[in-house]
Amino acid sequence: MSRGARRVAASLLLLFASAALAAPLRLWHGYRGGEEEAIERIARQFTAETGLEVEALAVPYDALSSKLTSAIPHGAGPDVFIFAHERLRQFHRLKVVAPTPALETDRYLLPAVAALELDGAHYGYPLAIKCLALFVREGVAAPDSTDALERVLPAHLSPDTFGIAWEAGDFYFHAPILAGFGGQLFGADGRARFDTPEMARSLTWVKSLQDRALLPQEVSGALVKTLFNERRIAMAISGPWFASEIDPQLGYSVHPLPVVSQTGLPMSPFLGVEAAFDSARSEQAEAAQRLARYLSVGDATLQRVTLGRQIPAELAAWDDPLVSGDPLISAFRAAAERATPTPNTLEMARVWEPMKLALKAVLQGGVAPEDAGALADRRYRALNREALPQADPRPWLIALAVGVSWLLWRHARRPRQPSPETWLGLTWVAPAALGLLALVLIPFVIGLSLSLFHHEAGDYTFVGGANFVDILTSRGYRFNEPLSFYFTLAVTLLWTAVNVVLHVSLGLFLAILLKEPLLKLRAVYRVLLIVPWAVPNYITALMWKGMFHRQFGAINALLGLLGVEPVSWFTHWSTAFAANVITNTWLGFPFMMVVSLGALQSIPADLYEAAAVDGASRWAQFRHITLPLLRPALLPAVILGSVWTFNMFNIIYLVSGGEPGGGTDILVSEAFRWAFQRNEQYGFAAAYSVLIFVVLFVWSRITRRLSGEEPA
Repeated sequence: MSRGARRVAASLLLLFASAALAAPLRLWHGYRGGEEEAIERIARQFTAETGLEVEALAVPYDALSSKLTSAIPHGAGPDVFIFAHERLRQFHRLKVVAPTPALETDRYLLPAVAALELDGAHYGYPLAIKCLALFVREGVAAPDSTDALERVLPAHLSPDTFGIAWEAGDFYFHAPILAGFGGQLFGADGRARFDTPEMARSLTWVKSLQDRALLPQEVSGALVKTLFNERRIAMAISGPWFASEIDPQLGYSVHPLPVVSQTGLPMSPFLGVEAAFDSARSEQAEAAQRLARYLSVGDATLQRVTLGRQIPAELAAWDDPLVSGDPLISAFRAAAERATPTPNTLEMARVWEPMKLALKAVLQGGVAPEDAGALADRRYRALNREALPQADPRPWLIALAVGVSWLLWRHARRPRQPSPETWLGLTWVAPAALGLLALVLIPFVIGLSLSLFHHEAGDYTFVGGANFVDILTSRGYRFNEPLSFYFTLAVTLLWTAVNVVLHVSLGLFLAILLKEPLLKLRAVYRVLLIVPWAVPNYITALMWKGMFHRQFGAINALLGLLGVEPVSWFTHWSTAFAANVITNTWLGFPFMMVVSLGALQSIPADLYEAAAVDGASRWAQFRHITLPLLRPALLPAVILGSVWTFNMFNIIYLVSGGEPGGGTDILVSEAFRWAFQRNEQYGFAAAYSVLIFVVLFVWSRITRRLSGEEPA
């Protein structure tokens, strides 16, 4: 072997050795189905060609943005992530994304390149363009206008079928309808506008489709897929990702969204450009750039087209017969010609929750279409809090120093000489103390400190107690409406009280039944009744959420068999609250049953025999023997259960989702929304958390007095 060949071989060996020693590149995306399969296959191919290992992680799309903005600024998270372009400006302000040097702009579709340009620099490598289109089942005439659509749909109605379906409660799907009615989302000043005649007309049209049963109620993405594959709808509105979820045996075609007959304007969907972005904090910046570019060109593009059914942004891909000859890809390119690029402004991130509130309120019948815009406007103003004035930190630091000095002085007044037994005891509890320090005390101090700051776009400003003042004075909204701390506190207390009463009542009743010695199959019943507690609560929550569905839920099906009209559970506060309570009662009664059963078995039978001899009734025995002797066991269980229920986030978030209009949110879910769904107002959310701690601390003091651990 020549000297030159040996040098090349040594260089290659060194390259692969360094790649093997390097940490794997982390790739985050929000894909599922065929798109996820394509990305994982491309990642394996990249590793085989370069020797650089890639860890691809699929994150739920609705949580991906918050996870990126939480992880990357703190040096964690991925090296490369895939996301749509509309959050680019926010990512840039938060220092999440790194610029892309020397992007080959002539290699990609012009709209894709333009969407990734910010202040003269490019960020990310374009992967695909995405927009909504109309999926039409084989044998169904494709409408070109809303009048034609309404003529075609009634022919496909039956008790179990509908005309068309889309995620009507999501503004991404409503935006093209608003545009078709001539609506403009932003005014000349760049601020969002909701209370407009065009908004009212667009909502009226969608509501009319639902009222005529042409559109199902409470539609989710999973429901659209199920209905289309089961041939229970003639059409669906979705994006290219939907193609990978359709049954291969089902014939269909794809068309641009129809023209609104009232205005003559086409429905113009948002055009999204998905790109592979490099993390601004990646420790392997050069390798991350290689991976991001690799995902966007060549064979990787073809894999994303054929497996993930994506519309490629790379120009060269359109010369390949696999792309140009694919009717689905060509149809979406035609649909994209009517699309409007999604604004990548910070203002765009602020419209989703107000519009979701308005859409849900109209579709559930809680608000008239002409009033929904005002409702969205009010929520928009309430959520977008003005920046708080900066406070002087010196008084707070002085108060902290005085407090610490007082604690040290108080401790020094009573010096104690530790005995050997004390040191031995401290040694045994040290591991638990360290765990408590790391998992409880340090996070608590950090959260308490964070509550004194205002966070906006990655910048923290010290504001002192301003967050607490805003919360406790309900600045921006009334005391008796959702978003008010007092309204949410009242809902939380009611939620806790109702659940604990039901848990104890049902648990004690079942425990008394299971204690009866003459009951057959007691062991079987005990196992069956403990199952709800054994199943993870988020799985139970999702199951009950499906059962509460207005049209397809098992509960309404049972009510129908009894001759009762179906209930729209999440339309009204009372029914939504009841749905949450029913779900949590199912989860909570087994714990109280087990505690009660154990305590009942410890009560001597002689007491009941003596009471029976004295002529005491069963109620008298229960009142004067059972309850007093159960109290020592039940009181700690009630205290523990009340704390669990007070902070039962999963049930609220997954079952009612806070509907209607945030009315069933509790304090912990409200804190979550301020932190991760409302412009990342971490300081405000931390202040909520501190107030939750104060409420629970007061409750713990009260319960200690009730239990006799602390003198009154």
